[in-house]
Amino acid sequence: MSSSRREFLGAAASTVLAAQAARAEQPRPRVAALTTTYFKYSHSEHIIDRFLEGYGWEGAHHHPPFEVVSLYVEQVGKNDLSRERAKRHPEMKIYPTIADALTRGGSKLAVDAVLLVGEHGRYPRNEKGQTLYPRYEYFSQVVDVYRASNAAAPLFSDKHLSWSWDHAREMVDTSKRMGFGLMAGSSLPVGWRQPSIDLPPGAHVEEAMGVYTGGVDGGDIHVIEAVQSLMERRNGGETGVKSVQALKGDAFFQALEAGSWEKGGWDPRLLEGCFCRSHQLRPARETYGHVLPTPGDLKRMAPGAYAYRFEYRDGLKVSILQFDSGRGGKGVVGDCTAAARLKGGEYLSLLFYLPYYTLRNFFSPFVHHIETFFETGKPPYPIERTLLTTGMTAAGVESLYQKQKRIETPHLGVAYQPPAESTFWRF
Repeated sequence: MSSSRREFLGAAASTVLAAQAARAEQPRPRVAALTTTYFKYSHSEHIIDRFLEGYGWEGAHHHPPFEVVSLYVEQVGKNDLSRERAKRHPEMKIYPTIADALTRGGSKLAVDAVLLVGEHGRYPRNEKGQTLYPRYEYFSQVVDVYRASNAAAPLFSDKHLSWSWDHAREMVDTSKRMGFGLMAGSSLPVGWRQPSIDLPPGAHVEEAMGVYTGGVDGGDIHVIEAVQSLMERRNGGETGVKSVQALKGDAFFQALEAGSWEKGGWDPRLLEGCFCRSHQLRPARETYGHVLPTPGDLKRMAPGAYAYRFEYRDGLKVSILQFDSGRGGKGVVGDCTAAARLKGGEYLSLLFYLPYYTLRNFFSPFVHHIETFFETGKPPYPIERTLLTTGMTAAGVESLYQKQKRIETPHLGVAYQPPAESTFWRF
């Protein structure tokens, strides 16, 4: 090798090392984590731990390029993990208030991004069955600091924005007025799918369905948002929802046998498609087999089942079936599936696959998208998706509460365009 070539390679290597050293010396963006409670298998563990410890991603262990520097935990029980995490990660200090966590004990905003995880914990439940998690209250306290500091940072809020539509609408309007990025939502839309498909962009969808295991409000948002992540890609994009009617008890099982939307039910082939995609469809008979459950089987297995029938402004019909086992039932499914009938008679169905339940790996793509959001300030999918699904959830719960009355929803005329690229985790 000539001396000139050796000199060139040596200089190149020195440049690379210098660049790496410079990057290593640069302070990592700082994150404040605000949570209701922090214990094993809580959403706080799934999300905050991944920022602290890293997670498997694309064949390697990935460490997010952020530093969690402050933590606020409202409820600390015997199973708390936050104190142990703070000992292992001394860069993360626990603060007594949300404002202190954001300012790091000072007077102005001192972080570059905010994780808000308002899920789990001991909170009251209203007469409609909604747990009153304080996501809006946390958000409001964050905004107070932003205003006092004349500064803001990207804010992620786990699951639906609030149990209240008015709160959710205010949260989105405030973020837009103040000019900071807001991301929210469920982990299901961005997780694995079987098969690994999405609704073709611009597809003409006539009717669709989502099936899940039940859980008023907290469980509803998961399946509603999963189905919405498909439906928003239909021809024309999202137009909003004009009405909802909940069905429960005898009304649900009558709809199950109605045979069509026009007769008060839904296309039975959609339910068949959802059942056939399920990995956790409980056998309807005592002996093992692949027999699909009959309406009679479903009534025996899930007496607490209920449904929401949504009519969209552009004519799309969507049914959400929640097979709550109820008192004495054994349950029907243990996972979330969706199916759609396209114009021309073609059907599409898939499973929103939640693998390795003890590891909760389905939170990894969710955190990956949160990272991207914190880096760019722009959420990977429009906040309008979660605004709409928050409103759909609240309207469905309201219909249940009002004895299954059909409710017109002019306030849910939330129109938006989906991202050009699908955001789910591919195999």
